[in-house]
Formats: sequence, structure tokens, C-alpha cells
Amino acid sequence: EPSPHLPAPKNVEIYSYNFQSLLRWSPVLVENGSVVYTAHYKTGFYQEWSGMGCAQTPQTQCGFPPEIQRRRWTILLRLRAELGPLTSAWVHTPPFVAETNTTLGPPRVNIVSASPDSLLVSVSPPFPPEPGDILQYHVSYWENTTSPAEKKLSESKTLFQIGNLKESTLYCFSIQVQLKIFSGHLLQGQQSAPECHRTALS
Repeated sequence: EPSPHLPAPKNVEIYSYNFQSLLRWSPVLVENGSVVYTAHYKTGFYQEWSGMGCAQTPQTQCGFPPEIQRRRWTILLRLRAELGPLTSAWVHTPPFVAETNTTLGPPRVNIVSASPDSLLVSVSPPFPPEPGDILQYHVSYWENTTSPAEKKLSESKTLFQIGNLKESTLYCFSIQVQLKIFSGHLLQGQQSAPECHRTALS
């Protein structure tokens, strides 16, 4: 029986970044004793609650176990606080689907090599791609002057060229990744921090 004396955890949310997801919440504070927490999951297909590997944990977060790290599954979670024999009411999360609810970080820029009229850029995606992923890299670039006019290009490869540049000139660029997901929707990633490189002298 839930106890009226033990409050349920508040600010319960799923935090998901680059398809790595965890449940987190604010601690329940009581006068005496230390509160622990238990989290369960179930999927859209299977209506039984299962343990997440976080039973009676003092932590205020719980990572998704590998068996539910699936992008397209609908995941439901519940969490309660426990103190000795007392338990709080369960707090339920809204349905979560990583593919539409995760935040994609910026791609990683590995190498930039400059020639007189171009920059050759090598990037890595922010998460390990799965077979069939369609990724686009959207590049904004500009000459590093007082009034930069931004130009854009879109690439599907991780090695690409920013061309038609002036020699011995400082150019800056920022990249974001876009993932085309199963439903046909596009998941937009975060912009990378601008990086500046000077083209070579011919």
C-alpha cells in the first residue's frame, strides 16, 4: 500500500541525448532516514512491468538497460520512493520513443585540411549510426569579416569540401546533422561550435 506519509518523487523526466537515455528525478527529502528509489519499465508491446536494474537505489537517476535501448520502441516508466516499509505512489512517465524524443548533439569535426580555394572537412556523426540511417550534414560557412555573409551546403558523406573560397583568407563554419527517421520525419541535431581555418596561399 502506498503510504500517505512518503511523498512521490518530483520532476521525473526522461533525458535522452544521442539515443542514450536515462530517467532522472528530484530527491525526496524526509526528516529521518534515507529514501531509496525503484524504477520499472514496460514497452508498448508487452504490458508487464520489469525492473530497470534500479531497485532501492539511493541515486536520483537510472540509465535505460540495454534491452530497451531501442530507437523505435515505445517505453513507459514508473518510479516510486521507498523508506523502510513505506512506499510512495508510483509516478508514471508519458510514452517515450527515442527516435522522436532524443536530442542529437553536434557532429565531431576530426580533420580540416586547407588548400588555396577550399577546406576539406572530415566529421563523425554524434552517435553510432544503425544500418539504413540516412544522415545529412548541414554546413554553414562564412568569411571571418565584420559583416559575414553566410553560405550553406548539405552533404551526406563524412568527408566533404567547402569550395570556391579565396586564398589566404580566414573562414569559419558550423555543422549540424539531420537524421531521416523511419516515419519520414527529420530529426535535427545541435549546431557545432564555429571553427575557423585559413585557406592556403597559392
